[in-house]
Amino acid sequence: MDELSLQKVPYFFIIDFLSENVEIYKEDEINKSGLLIDFQQFSNSEKQHNLNKKIEWTSFPETLESFKKGFDKVQKNIRLGNSYLVNYTRKTEIQTNLSLKEIFYHSNAKYKVFYKDFFVFFSPETFVKIIDGKILTYPMKGTIDASFENAAEVLKNDKKEKAEHYTVVDLLRNDLSMVADDVKVDQFQHIDLIRTQQKDLYAMSSEISGNIKPEFAGKIGSMMKKLLPAGSILGAPKPKTLEIILGAEGYDRGYYTGVCGWFDGENLDSCVMIRFIEKEGDRLYFKSGGGITHMSRLEDEYQEMKNKIYVPIH
Repeated sequence: MDELSLQKVPYFFIIDFLSENVEIYKEDEINKSGLLIDFQQFSNSEKQHNLNKKIEWTSFPETLESFKKGFDKVQKNIRLGNSYLVNYTRKTEIQTNLSLKEIFYHSNAKYKVFYKDFFVFFSPETFVKIIDGKILTYPMKGTIDASFENAAEVLKNDKKEKAEHYTVVDLLRNDLSMVADDVKVDQFQHIDLIRTQQKDLYAMSSEISGNIKPEFAGKIGSMMKKLLPAGSILGAPKPKTLEIILGAEGYDRGYYTGVCGWFDGENLDSCVMIRFIEKEGDRLYFKSGGGITHMSRLEDEYQEMKNKIYVPIH
């Protein structure tokens, strides 16, 4: 990645959650690879297809008792002081009459990728952008059902969601400081509306920026190595929290919560791979979750995990 970005060669990259698999596609290799990409600055997808069917969508979430097993492990570690924020995620079987490719074409999201009939995601979350020597990140933490009365205000002022958001902003500010100088929070607790087939949600994000340190200039691979895994889908402190996640979740995240990005030869736009559906044999699984703090209530976190099982087709 460093070699290509220093030579200003455009490419697309995909990195899984544990940074064990890194795939790089130069611009002329993308179409041959079977990848479909639709980012704000780059797209190789054809024009919109018509969707002439009523969408069928059923999810089969695990029971509250099953969810509680991992949740309790997380809470125990938080009480012991091993972590103060853990992003706990689950894997839910879904059934739908949509193919992964149809989900890609018809979802509304900032970032969408269809990966060789293996997975599709429609992510609202930017990871980092690099624009003219400046690096920016937009951690997203905190969601609420938009149908609640004064939902956006409730989200902004909810003690637990607020604490979670402060923690992630602080974590990402520290992470960015490893590769950038003059790091600052430019925008705090910005609320976005996300429309979906199932229900509308509000999500909270912030903007943090800094000037890339001279030793990292043009070295996108080196920066990613420092910054990954993404703090918003891991927690804090990072090394111990990763251990807790691997012990509590009991399944392999794979590419889910990894990152992918488009480097155009000068600037970078990348996202966190959330809102993620994966094919295993002839079954489909949706991976979703949320941040757990010492204030988290089991029933609320279980509901949030279920709220995020949606397609943004409306």
